[in-house]
Order: sequence, then structure tokens, then C-alpha cells
Amino acid sequence: MTAGVDPAANAAVLLDAVAKARTGGADILFTPEMSNMLDRNRARATETIRHETDDVVLAAVSAAAADAGLWVHLGSLAVKGEGPDAKWRNRAFVIAPDGNIAARYDKIHLFDVDLASGESWRESSVYAGGEQVVAVQLPQAKLGLSICYDIRFPAVYAALSRAGADIVAVPAAFTVPTGAAHWHVLLRARAIESACFVVAAAQTGTHADGRSTFGHSLVVDPWGDVLLDMGEEPGLAFVDLPLERIAEVRARVPVIANRRPVKEVTP
Repeated sequence: MTAGVDPAANAAVLLDAVAKARTGGADILFTPEMSNMLDRNRARATETIRHETDDVVLAAVSAAAADAGLWVHLGSLAVKGEGPDAKWRNRAFVIAPDGNIAARYDKIHLFDVDLASGESWRESSVYAGGEQVVAVQLPQAKLGLSICYDIRFPAVYAALSRAGADIVAVPAAFTVPTGAAHWHVLLRARAIESACFVVAAAQTGTHADGRSTFGHSLVVDPWGDVLLDMGEEPGLAFVDLPLERIAEVRARVPVIANRRPVKEVTP
């Protein structure tokens, strides 16, 4: 999607996607990072952001998921933290077909970088990072949760594979320069080393706050083959995940069975 600064407008896009996903026979819908609003103007965002209990997007999508009987992975929402002075959270939600929240995950690694293009990002100035990986059992498979910048930290995905993840979600709002350089290779690497499916729903295009995102929502299989690349246009796509592929790949190259603990090098 190409999320804007207005949560109500973003909710309308998501509700349309829920309806189309269910009509198309989907079991689960994946959405990108910051599905409720993408706004680099933090003063303006302060007027819009809410606690999760008051977030209009979470409420609307939860109700729509229940109506459709559909699992929904809200890639992430910007929500207020707990406590009057708490920092915001970049939080993923897995919503069950009854509309209840089955899992939450707070983005662990915050994007604090200065790019050669001149872009500068300091997520940690307003967001607090999470501390624990999360995997949730779906009817057909176990889903591991991560968000965007986490993709550069393989320890997250090693922990998720140890937790039994069959599918890993990597919702994102990748910048164009970093996306062009690293998006495909990082997602394929995480799939290969974890021998699991990777589903990466991405923001794309030019947004109302002036930023541009890379797009190319991907689905990668455990061998590293790209099953879906949505390019740079927003929209909805369908892909079947042949889950038997996981056992096949892990038998061919048993990276999970052969993994050993590694001691840190003493400086």
C-alpha cells in the first residue's frame, strides 16, 4: 500500500483489501509496516497517534476480520506506549478470524541511520524498541514476526526458527536507496538460512509526508526462490504457500538440524 497521514483513509484501503482477500479465497492477509499512518512530521503525527485500544485502524480491521472469518497480519501500527511519558511503539498485530488479537510484536531494531542520499532517520527519538521475538501458531503453520530493519539482524530469524517458525513476516517501509541495494538479497538470505517462507508486505511509492518507499512486496520460499514480486504498484496479490516445501528443503540442506551454538569471540 501507499499509506498516508490519515488513519481513516488508510483504514478504508485495508478494509477493501480484507474483503477482496476473503472473496479470493485467502486464509491470511499481510499488510505493510505502518499500515495506520506513515508520517515523518512528528508534530502532526502526535495529534493522530493513539493507544492500541483507541486506534481506528486496529478496531476497523479487527471487526472486518471477524466478519470475513480471515486471519490478518497487520504488519505494524504506530501506537502510543503505556504510561503518560512512554515512547511510541512500532507494533505488529496478528488478528484471528474471530477478531481477537492473537499476537503482538514490537519492532526490536530501530532505524537510526544517515544515508548517502542525504536522508536521515532517528526512530529511537520517539519509538521504544521491543525486546523479544514472537511466533504465533496458525491453523496450518507457525508464523514468526519481525518488522523492516530487523531484516538486517540474522539473530532475530535464528531465534524464530528455533521457535518453530514455518513462515516469517517482514512488513516494511524500506527507503528507495536501501531497497534497491539490499531488499531482495536480504529477504532471500533470511529464507534460505531459516529454511522457511518469508512474506514481506511493503509500502510503495510517494507518500503524503513526502517520503518515497521501495515497494516490491515479496514472497520467498525456503530454497530462496521468489514466488511473488509485486513491483512498485500498490494493490493486492495472491500466492499459495506449499508448506510441504519446508520439510523438503530442510531434508536437502539440513541447516536447522545442523545448527550449533556459537560462542562469542573475546575481544
